Amino acid sequence: MTYVVTENCIRCKFMDCVEVCPVDCFYAGENFLVISPDECIDCGVCEPECPAEAIFPDSDDRATAWAEINAKYAGVWPNITRKGEPPADAEEWKDKPNKAELLSPEPQKN
Repeated sequence: MTYVVTENCIRCKFMDCVEVCPVDCFYAGENFLVISPDECIDCGVCEPECPAEAIFPDSDDRATAWAEINAKYAGVWPNITRKGEPPADAEEWKDKPNKAELLSPEPQKN
């Protein structure tokens, strides 16, 4: 089993989850984070740290559609090991529905 970042992270990208991950399995896109299913050790410490409540175990129905997206982008986006600055408008995007079409395939720029 692994954990999966889902739609509610899009345009929020708070990154609190990154700070607590013991195996550094997060990867950063321009406006979204993903978890590498090959690196996640299923410890679950990231889930309660997410202010957007966007992280679920892959066994949860809310994660099903996002598991493939996490695996895909974990293979191409840069690894992130420290919390960065969330977008200035992150709170405004938190809990907004139907954000999937806003997911940018671009990697995080340093």
